[in-house]
Amino acid sequence: MGQGGGVLRSIEIGALPLEAGGVLPSVTMAFECWGTLNAAGDNAVLIQHALTGSTHVSRGESEEDGWWEGLVGPGAVIDTNKYFVVCANMLGGCYGTTGPSSIAEDGKPYGSRFPFITIRDSVEAEARLSSRLGVTSWHAVIGGSMGGARALEWALMYPEKVRRCAVVASCASSTAEQIAFAQAQVLAIRQDPHFVGGDYYDGAAPTTGLGLARRIAHITYRSEPEMGQRFGRKSQDDGGTISHVRLAPEVGGQFQIESYLDHQAHKLVGRFDANSYIVITEALMSHDASRGRGSLEQALKVASGVEFMVAAVNSDRLYFPTQSEELAAALPGNVVVASIDSPIGHDGFLTEVDAVGDLLAASLFRAQ
Repeated sequence: MGQGGGVLRSIEIGALPLEAGGVLPSVTMAFECWGTLNAAGDNAVLIQHALTGSTHVSRGESEEDGWWEGLVGPGAVIDTNKYFVVCANMLGGCYGTTGPSSIAEDGKPYGSRFPFITIRDSVEAEARLSSRLGVTSWHAVIGGSMGGARALEWALMYPEKVRRCAVVASCASSTAEQIAFAQAQVLAIRQDPHFVGGDYYDGAAPTTGLGLARRIAHITYRSEPEMGQRFGRKSQDDGGTISHVRLAPEVGGQFQIESYLDHQAHKLVGRFDANSYIVITEALMSHDASRGRGSLEQALKVASGVEFMVAAVNSDRLYFPTQSEELAAALPGNVVVASIDSPIGHDGFLTEVDAVGDLLAASLFRAQ
């Protein structure tokens, strides 16, 4: 594929049976890759993106920094002189993989017709992609947040193909609170008048609902102390917040934290599809490693030959460190949870790239 990488590619993987029933026909998987696959096909590393993440982990030959810039590349912790690195867009996404905005067989976008998918469905699609690429086994499968759920499912669905697995800022199953936050986000989109049941592609997009969903989510991605220290109760402009214009906030009178959330919402609605947000969020809500596999310990037993690294952000209030502890305790062997020290909260798995790199260098990528 070439050493530089960082260029979006795609491969057709055919029709895909779904866990909930039915078949998704003619699936395309989009991905980026870096480095060169060896003749044995076993020097590969799979990196899994988070909910609204993309395939662009590292700059490579492109002009845009990746979301884990510095972690992947020649001489980096995940050294592309040694490893063939792949990052695929999740099934249902909007960065090239078949999703609700994709054109169905009748020539129209799927929209409301796109089926319910699960984390396991996406892993099955990724497994087909890996076969097309010639990967026989993964040196490591690595993911943070939703990517951690996909990484864990890889170890459970294909333990013979995964030698190492890193689950960062993630868990074995979604909790009631995580589902509750997710439901509020989904409803924010569905109640946008431009959503029209998901069939909005020939009209205005439901950007107001998607922006609100992003605001709700972003509050859980950051810690209260970080927001307090960064913004506190400060106003965005000189007019202050004790003002009648608070009743017409588009005019002024905002708190800085409100302006910050507006900014985050604006960034997302410019790059993400609302239907994909719903489909992927629903997949994450359904995430449960033990579903149909007995107890959690019984479910994880199949991965006894996989070396695990489990890490948590110490200030995370979306995926609590205790959830990482519960996962590690249920895994075969003696898995110790590593801590990523960050005041930021859940997003620390993205912002503390050096800390993540140090943990990987000391575990899954230590000198053999």
